[in-house]
Amino acid sequence: MKCFICLLGVLAISLTLFANNSPAIDSGLIELKKAIANAPRYDAKRIDQIEQARHKLERLPSSAITKRFQQCEELYELFKVFQYDSAFQYARRMEVLALQLNDSSALAQANLKMAFVLLSSGMFKEAGDRLDKIVPATLQDAGKLEYYFTRGRYYYDLADYSADSYYEPQYIRQAASCIDSALAFCSKPEFRCAYYQGLKLRKEGNLDAALQAFKRLLDGQLTNHQVAIVASSLSAVYIQRKDMETAINLLIQAAIADIHSSTKETTAIFSLSELLFAAGDLKNASMCIEYAIDDAKFYGARQRKVQVSSILPIIESEKVNMVEEQKMKLIIYALIATFLLLALIVLAVIIFQQNKKLERVKSQLLIASVDQKNINNQLLEANKIKEEYIGYCFHTNSAYIHKIEKMKKQLEQKLLDKKTSEATFLVQNINIKQERDELFQHFDRIFLKIFPHFVKDFNALFREEDQVRLKDNELLNTDLRIFALIRLGIDDNEKIAQILEYSVNTIYTYKTKIKNKSMVSNDEFEERIMTIKAT
Repeated sequence: MKCFICLLGVLAISLTLFANNSPAIDSGLIELKKAIANAPRYDAKRIDQIEQARHKLERLPSSAITKRFQQCEELYELFKVFQYDSAFQYARRMEVLALQLNDSSALAQANLKMAFVLLSSGMFKEAGDRLDKIVPATLQDAGKLEYYFTRGRYYYDLADYSADSYYEPQYIRQAASCIDSALAFCSKPEFRCAYYQGLKLRKEGNLDAALQAFKRLLDGQLTNHQVAIVASSLSAVYIQRKDMETAINLLIQAAIADIHSSTKETTAIFSLSELLFAAGDLKNASMCIEYAIDDAKFYGARQRKVQVSSILPIIESEKVNMVEEQKMKLIIYALIATFLLLALIVLAVIIFQQNKKLERVKSQLLIASVDQKNINNQLLEANKIKEEYIGYCFHTNSAYIHKIEKMKKQLEQKLLDKKTSEATFLVQNINIKQERDELFQHFDRIFLKIFPHFVKDFNALFREEDQVRLKDNELLNTDLRIFALIRLGIDDNEKIAQILEYSVNTIYTYKTKIKNKSMVSNDEFEERIMTIKAT
């Protein structure tokens, strides 16, 4: 009798924890778990390809600009769905090389790459600005094809992001127009042409035609990345048709293909977690959303981080609710079995154990929630710092390029006019100290924009007589600037010395002198600096 009651309790728990998936879905989820377990192996292969391409680029002489441009493009292609920061870096290098080549076609190509990766990261305004720089009429047919497909995706993503009854139809119409323009340049069968034709049909509501188009593509010879794209889009058709089982199977196929191709910029596994959650399969939904979060963090896609972070607390909350339901069911079974003292004791032990487990789960969830909040705050702070300093670097570089260009023109004119004394005067008139001071002032303004309370919080670590007193019109001084760089994550004395143009010994002396004056220990001082919050 005791065994029967225990078995009944275990059966009740099992029924609440696991959804009744179809055999096909269960089989697919097993394959997905295997793929997730092997994901590091696929990523290592991608990283090895990247390292080989990097070594090839490093071996090219600086004078081989065209070859360096092509090699940067190869590295961009390896990174574009793998890691945003690196893809952005190589697209930016392509732009610089295109300017050196003075090649408008290469510059347009670089802008297209930049627009794609910005779009993948969720930076719609910046992506739109890049696309607006391109004049389609100056491109070859292949370039026009890529341009119109990229702009079409731009409008489709805007439609998905806005999800607004007024703006969404407008974006879809603009996207369809771009796709039509692109298709006009599809002179031979190509995956992108067939795929975007199917996507256009789906967005226009022609589900039957879209379904047939995607099925034809999926039956052909495709790469893993292409399989993921088509299977994910085809699942959306089945979702609109309310055929969730087929949609789940397709998303499982897409997620596995993404893992095999080391694609981190993906929606398949995130969409799969939503469908599994809606179907009541919390265990597998949680597995998928956790992997989706890892992918979003690794790639650096802003809108994807927000999406996946929003559903995780819902899934975890539902898991807690289900554990509460388990507890109530066990209590009911205990009451039913009160006529057997032995059974009552056994059930009491079970309930006690479940309560302990529940407390541990709640404690773990609380810790996880705090950790997630800290991670989100760190991500927001890192993104803000990155965006501010990217803008700062672009502005500063632009200003210096303008100055250099102006100086170059003046020197050329003086030399042409054989006015060497005036040319010498121009060179000698360059005030390096003033330029350096302006550079520091720009740095100070940007830093204090991000950390407006830095000086106040820094001084809070010292007694009043030892606090920093800034001069009039002085934003930061050398003492503050050293620890401002440390707050940005630059903690190497040699790097700080290079930036501030001091010797390493001088930087070490400054830091030691400041730490010795503080009210906290030297070992703890830099940790306290890192806790100063950004706005």
